[in-house]
Amino acid sequence: MTKQRIITRTVLLISFVSFFNDIASEMLYPVMPVYLRSIGFSVLLIGILEGIAEATSGLSKGYFGNLSDLRQKRLPFVQVGYTLSALSKPLMAIFVFPLWIFFARTLDRLGKGIRTGSRDAILSDETTQEHKGKVFGFHRGLDTLGAAIGPALALVYLYFYPGQYRWLFFLAFIPGMAAILMTFFIREKNRSNPVKPIGKIHFLSYLSYWKHAGTGYRLVVAGLLLFTLFNSSDVFLLLAVKEQGLTDVQMIGVYIFYNLVYALLSYPIGWLADRIGLGRMLIIGLLIFVVVYFGFGWATSLTVFGILFFGYGLYAACTDGISKALLTNLAERKDTATAIGFYTSLASILTLLASSLAGLIWFTLGARWMFIISASGVGITVIYFLLVISTRKESGYNLIVPKK
Repeated sequence: MTKQRIITRTVLLISFVSFFNDIASEMLYPVMPVYLRSIGFSVLLIGILEGIAEATSGLSKGYFGNLSDLRQKRLPFVQVGYTLSALSKPLMAIFVFPLWIFFARTLDRLGKGIRTGSRDAILSDETTQEHKGKVFGFHRGLDTLGAAIGPALALVYLYFYPGQYRWLFFLAFIPGMAAILMTFFIREKNRSNPVKPIGKIHFLSYLSYWKHAGTGYRLVVAGLLLFTLFNSSDVFLLLAVKEQGLTDVQMIGVYIFYNLVYALLSYPIGWLADRIGLGRMLIIGLLIFVVVYFGFGWATSLTVFGILFFGYGLYAACTDGISKALLTNLAERKDTATAIGFYTSLASILTLLASSLAGLIWFTLGARWMFIISASGVGITVIYFLLVISTRKESGYNLIVPKK
């Protein structure tokens, strides 16, 4: 019998598409706030811009994931999504009118919303339950490697051309274009006929998936959303570094280091998760998060921050791809994109709420209490998973012990 290939041609292509797209996006991450301030945006306006953009991404993930399942098509959504995100980069530098910037930034996030569910469904279709951790881990590894290379390229560019932010947006279009071109080499598997929807489909139709989803899926999503409520933006980690007097280069350096750790560990941890169980690895990752966030409350030196960002990369490798792999195992194949879209949509909205609450706590009580409260909340999430999820079986798939 021929041994099944785990990392197929399609998995490889999708992973490299994400790799190039993340290079493009993360090239702009360190300079986006500075660029927006340079063209006249206030901090308040930047906050409104990011809020609208992320809300667009969150809501569209569910809708387009549901639409992908109904049409039984994946690749067109992937191609359109990555195209919109790539085009948004140079558009942000062509004109500097606030309304135009809002349009271009929202276009980028809309592209993410269109592609996410379909892309993850393609990855899920390419493998079996026993290998989901490896496949999603491999994808997250390459995706995050791009997230490490992008800021590094931006640092090199700004070293030679300090303050010339607008050209960086045009340069970011090059890896974005590479991502688009690679999508045309992907071959989608033949699928069944489109599903005829019951009633009229509207933008929030995907929310009805909750009623039809299995109990195991609902229990896992409830736990993941509880975690999201206490998991604020990574910006607060970078702000903690700045508050202790570290330079901008050191701040971006530890961010790159975190992404490298995340990228290098994603596949090995995915392999291990397939052996010990995806649910067990998810719990391990959440425990690491608790330790790291408590640590951030007392960290003062670059060495300690380096250790904590290593732990943060380890946590991300144990949870991000693993959670999606787990959810796709708990959803029917025909509903994969909807299942991913439903979760990522609500998670995006809760992330906005979590970041707002974290900012409020930071402002009123201080950074240390923000990290303590976040870590304590995630500790409660760990207890939830241990008590409610660990012994649950759904369709023969144990959430802790992998299916034999």
